[in-house]
Amino acid sequence: MKSYLLYSIFFLLCLSAACTSNETYTPKPRGYFQIKFPKKEYLTYDNGCPFTFDYPKYTKIEADQERGAGNCWNNLHFTQFNARLHLTYYNISSKKEYEGLVEDARTLAFKHTVKANAIDQKLINFPDRKVYGIYYAIDGNTASSVQFFLTDSAKHYFRGALYFNERPQYDSVAPVVTFIKKDIDRMIDTFRWKN
Repeated sequence: MKSYLLYSIFFLLCLSAACTSNETYTPKPRGYFQIKFPKKEYLTYDNGCPFTFDYPKYTKIEADQERGAGNCWNNLHFTQFNARLHLTYYNISSKKEYEGLVEDARTLAFKHTVKANAIDQKLINFPDRKVYGIYYAIDGNTASSVQFFLTDSAKHYFRGALYFNERPQYDSVAPVVTFIKKDIDRMIDTFRWKN
């Protein structure tokens, strides 16, 4: 009985000391889930289209089933990150068509100017493989974080655009965008026309 009384008094003293503390409460910053990134491993895409490239093993590549999709239009799904890289291909038949596609790529990238903090452009230039283009890195709460196009400037045009299937919150997807950008860089670095 004495030990019970002593424990009760000790508990009450600790409780009263905690309640009379003069410390001010400071809320903790919002936390985010830890993201586990898969090991970088790649496969080669060579599926009857006039180009090849390396793509991540942890993605799923599927033919685009949308109405109006052309041959060699694909979606590269990053299922773990709820993202997809939409890929389109056009066989160019005239200089006017080529110029129109290049202008469309610029227009689609700069359409995000309203929400973007910055849009950086980088030239892609691999003359030994006849692969040229522009890479658009779009920072901010935009629908697409990365867009690019590749061409041989004569008969081939290939475009990619990265989308997340959720409301854009750049600060929370930034680590994932950085991770996926390395995969897109690998795709571009290994991209080759077949003819």
